[in-house]
Amino acid sequence: MTVSDPQSGPEQQYFAALAEGKFRIQMCGACGRHVFYPRVSCPHCGSKRLEWVAASGRGTVYSVTTVRRKPEAGGDYNVSLVDLEEGPRLMSRIDGVAPAQVRIGMPVEARVVVEGSSGVLTFVPAGATR
Repeated sequence: MTVSDPQSGPEQQYFAALAEGKFRIQMCGACGRHVFYPRVSCPHCGSKRLEWVAASGRGTVYSVTTVRRKPEAGGDYNVSLVDLEEGPRLMSRIDGVAPAQVRIGMPVEARVVVEGSSGVLTFVPAGATR
């Protein structure tokens, strides 16, 4: 699928793939660099030759913070910046460990959690069982 798909823009295409349980990012056909957040032109070279590719899902925690909530509101959770193996950095959360256990430099793997008709991209520590 390319960004010229007349049915929807790049953001809608990204979320549609997540809803199908797929994590895809864009790659520029001109400069070969990967792009995230979905766009209509490459922020590196300006080309409109962006194509959707399957992301490896591998990344490293760049930064993390803990959001504090009362237990009845769901308890604490982390918000993390993850550097993808392909290059882009994105914001998500690390599941499968307590918020205080998420560390900068921690290797992580992407997981798409599908609930109803939408998907959410999260990460788990690398090597964690599905």
